[in-house]
Amino acid sequence: MRAKPAILRLERGVRRISQGRRGILDVAGLPSVQITVPGRKTGLPRTTSLLAVPEDERFLVLGSNWGSPKHPVWSANLRAAETAEVCYRGRCGAATVTEITGVERKRAWDLAVEFWPGYQMECELSGGRHFRIFELRPR
Repeated sequence: MRAKPAILRLERGVRRISQGRRGILDVAGLPSVQITVPGRKTGLPRTTSLLAVPEDERFLVLGSNWGSPKHPVWSANLRAAETAEVCYRGRCGAATVTEITGVERKRAWDLAVEFWPGYQMECELSGGRHFRIFELRPR
């Protein structure tokens, strides 16, 4: 996606101006979270802003990677982590990380697509790649 670099710069700017409380998705009326996990190779903290699908006490995040045929790097880091630092609307805390697979994955996918139909379009753009789906549950 050609607009990706510009959107990512805008995201960083909005986060900086709002002191981390809001991102570009929040401005557009969609909930977003910032997750921080250690890089699986370097161990250095890596922070990523993501669209969040809120459900009860948890969030779902999907590795759509803008419809790319490859999984996003952050999803491999999250897959290797048991916990993540999650910031939502300026409040940060630890969350347990669970990759959703099996029977539960279909329900989570349907919930995510109902919440944000763009996931279906991104799946088609990716060639039908199965997006990694993670549950982030505050501790």
